[in-house]
Amino acid sequence: MKTRVYVVWLLALTCLSLSAPRARAGEPTLDIYWIDVEGGGGTLIITPARQSILIDTGWPWAPSAARIRDAATNAGVRRIDYLILTHFHVDHFGGAAPLAALMPIGTVLDNGIPELDPDGDNDERFLTSIKPYREFKAERRMSIQPGETLPLQQADAAISISLRFMGARQHFIHPPGMGGPNSLCADATRQERDTSDNANSAVSLLQFGSFKFYDGGDLTWNMEGDLVCPTNSIGRVDVYQVDHHGLDISNNPLLIRSLAPTVSVMNNGARKGGAKATLATLRSVSSIQTMYQLHRDLRGGSEYNTDDQYIANQEEKCEGNYIKCSVDPSGKSYTISIPAKGFVKTYQTRMAEAGP
Repeated sequence: MKTRVYVVWLLALTCLSLSAPRARAGEPTLDIYWIDVEGGGGTLIITPARQSILIDTGWPWAPSAARIRDAATNAGVRRIDYLILTHFHVDHFGGAAPLAALMPIGTVLDNGIPELDPDGDNDERFLTSIKPYREFKAERRMSIQPGETLPLQQADAAISISLRFMGARQHFIHPPGMGGPNSLCADATRQERDTSDNANSAVSLLQFGSFKFYDGGDLTWNMEGDLVCPTNSIGRVDVYQVDHHGLDISNNPLLIRSLAPTVSVMNNGARKGGAKATLATLRSVSSIQTMYQLHRDLRGGSEYNTDDQYIANQEEKCEGNYIKCSVDPSGKSYTISIPAKGFVKTYQTRMAEAGP
């Protein structure tokens, strides 16, 4: 009798084991690296299918390209599959040609290379600085179209990944069924019109399962408002890359409160970005649990900086530590880390917290 009971119990246990969800440990994660390009733009995304997406490339001089290459190769990536340029300022496009000399680049997506300085300041200087970008070798070049998505490979049919362009060149998508009327728009304020190419920045929304990441390049105040008004098509996100390195001609409180992120990451420099007003706005948004910075702002104290443990680089002459986000294969949680400091913190995605 005891033997029969034991056999029944063992069979039941075996059936439960076979029907239970398989552990996802060891499966590829979605990884995002904020690379220290000394106050420029440089965000590297490695998908679970091990495709690489680079948003902006930093400056034309060292160490931008080398740091991007090192982060990519350390992640096991030997080429950049997609290079997205948000806009035509040298701290964003400058590193592209040097990077192309270090590793192959597949498809380049941008707003279409302008014939003259898009800021209207110095055409000769712009044409000189843009020449290497115009001429570097890539497999394909395309113009960003608002609403389009990258044709990314899916590593798991049950958990999809997408990167969609929510706007570019001051045109933003508000498709039916994506978001509802944004009540926060009633309190919208405007600044003086920005005539620089910052206002043309391409906006990317990366989604993996219930995880959402926003990258708006150097989008400025009025365009940030137009992005989420009258309809917030982006919805709430988990990670907000602070627009324009933290300058206060960007980071409209209307945008940040509409996105209601859990985490913010600022790609500032030791003496660039990180405005006092922007830090105050981030601190005022109740959804934000943690604010990260690539650099300590050496021009000010606590009003210009988050807590030390959340800052990747403390000194002006630094090792170029990056900040990394790894999204669990389930898409329901993610960790933010500063590997050089041994710092790791885990969060639940907004949609996972909300439940079914």
